[in-house]
Amino acid sequence: MQDLEIYIRDLEEGAVSKWLDSHLDKLVLDDSQVTSVVKGDASCAGQRLKISLYPGAFGKRFTCLVMEGENLPWNTDLDCARSAWRAMDTEIRCSPGDWKEGEPVEDEKWWRLDHRGEQQVVWN
Repeated sequence: MQDLEIYIRDLEEGAVSKWLDSHLDKLVLDDSQVTSVVKGDASCAGQRLKISLYPGAFGKRFTCLVMEGENLPWNTDLDCARSAWRAMDTEIRCSPGDWKEGEPVEDEKWWRLDHRGEQQVVWN
C-alpha cells in the first residue's frame, strides 16, 4: 500500500472531486462540504484507491488529502501537489519526502506551491 498526502489551503467546495475526476476512474467523493472528515474511493489502473479529506489541518485553513492504494496517479507527493496546484490555483503544501520519524519537527521543511512558485519552507 502506497500513499500520497498533500495539504490544500482554503479548499473550495467540489474542487478536489473536480480535479481528481480527470485522473481517476469511478470516483466517489462528496466534497461539497468539507466540515468534517470526508471519505471516498476511486480506481487507478484497475486497483481500488481510498481517498480521505481531513479539514482543519495546521491552523484550520488547510485540508489534508490522503490517497492510499496499490496504484496511484502520481509517484510522489510533490507530483501530486503540482497537479493539484494547477487545477485548484490555491496554495498546496506537501512533505519533501525525506523527513524521518524522530527528527525534530522544527527543522522540517515543506514544499509550498503557490503563485510565487515552488519553495521549501518551514510550515509556520
